[in-house]
Amino acid sequence: MASVRVAVVTGGNKGIGFAIVRALCKQFTGDVYLTARDPKLGEAAVKELQGEGLKPLFHQLDIMDLQSIRNLRDFLQREYSSIDVLINNAAIIFKDADTTPFHIQAEVTLKTNFFATKDVCTELLPLIKANGRVVNVSSMDSLTALSGCSPDLQKKFRSETITEEELATLMEKFIKDTKDGVHRQEGWPSTAYGVSKIGVTVLSRIQARKLNENRKGEGILLNACCPGWVRTDMTDPEAPKSPDEGAETPVYLALLPVNAEGPHGQYVSEKKVEKW
Repeated sequence: MASVRVAVVTGGNKGIGFAIVRALCKQFTGDVYLTARDPKLGEAAVKELQGEGLKPLFHQLDIMDLQSIRNLRDFLQREYSSIDVLINNAAIIFKDADTTPFHIQAEVTLKTNFFATKDVCTELLPLIKANGRVVNVSSMDSLTALSGCSPDLQKKFRSETITEEELATLMEKFIKDTKDGVHRQEGWPSTAYGVSKIGVTVLSRIQARKLNENRKGEGILLNACCPGWVRTDMTDPEAPKSPDEGAETPVYLALLPVNAEGPHGQYVSEKKVEKW
C-alpha cells in the first residue's frame, strides 16, 4: 500500500479531532485514520462517520503509552512506508470547577498535552514523507499564557535557538514549581493548560527548524495552530464555533498544496500566521 496516501489524526473520536477526521475524509485523497485511546469509542466514531457516507479507518493510539505509539508507527511503516499528514490533536483540560490540586492538574496536563505529544512526534516524524504536512493543535491559551509569563520566560519561549531538551526542562520546571508552591514567584501563569500549549507551540517551532536543518528541500511543512474557541466537552457550550468550524484551520494546514513554501514553523489562527 506504499502508493496510497495516508493521514493520521490523534484524539479523533470526539470534538475537534472528530471534525478534522470528517473534513479530511471529504477533502484528502487517501486513507484517513481516526485514532483514539479507547477502541470502543474510536470504532463508534468511525461507524458514525460511515453513516455519513465517509470511509475513515481506525487504529488504537494512547499517546500516554510509548508502546502504543510505537505500535502505530510500526503499522504505518509496514502498511504505507510513510505518512503524508499527521495532526496531533489529542489533549486534555481540567475544568475551572475541578477541585483537583493545581500541582496535580499541572503534572497530568503537561504529561499529556506536551510530553506525550512530543513522544508521538519523536516516533512518527521520521516517517513523514517529502511534501508531508504536520499540524500540532495548540490553543489561543498559549499566547495568553505566554503574556502571563515573566519577561525572562517569554524571552526563552520566543528564542530562535531553544532546543527540545531545553524546552522539556522548562516544562518540567513548571511542574516542579507548582508542586513546591512557587510557580507564581518563578514567573509562571496559573494555567496548566496554557503552559502545556506554550510547550506545543514552541515544540512546533523547534521541530520546523530541525526539519530545515536535517531534511531541507523535502517540502515538509510543520505548524502549530489555534482552532479557535470551539463548543466541545472540553470547553464552553457557549463558545461561538462548532467543531467543524474549529477544524478549518488544522485542515487548511494539513492540505497546503504541494508547491506551498509556507507557512512553516508558525503559529496559525483563522488560517493566518500570528506573531508569537
